[in-house]
Amino acid sequence: QVQLVESGGGSVQAGGSLRLSCAVSGLTHSNYDMGWFRQAPGKEREGVAYIYRGGGLTFYADSVKGRFTIARDRAKDTLYLQMDSLKPEDSAMYFCAAGGSGGAWSDPGRYNYWGQGTQVTVSS
Repeated sequence: QVQLVESGGGSVQAGGSLRLSCAVSGLTHSNYDMGWFRQAPGKEREGVAYIYRGGGLTFYADSVKGRFTIARDRAKDTLYLQMDSLKPEDSAMYFCAAGGSGGAWSDPGRYNYWGQGTQVTVSS
């Protein structure tokens, strides 16, 4: 049974930092591309960051470039999202996802497995 479990969300003031984690089980971590998505109330789910299954290749949404960093620890089967210089507009439910190849990295349809999400709230 595949499970992706996010943690690390919370409430923080603007300018602060959070590190999200996504524990992966039930699949071979290195066989899947991984991504972080977020969804705010009334908005579509949007891609935040992506890391290639082999590592070394990452993509970010323009809105988070230079502030967020995606990384994966294969030994721990864990995906991370380091979020610095947080802004109120970063407030959303954050999801990790695992998927195969094909399609844009930011297309949710590319991903086969999803976590339940962790809430991030940034106050001004």
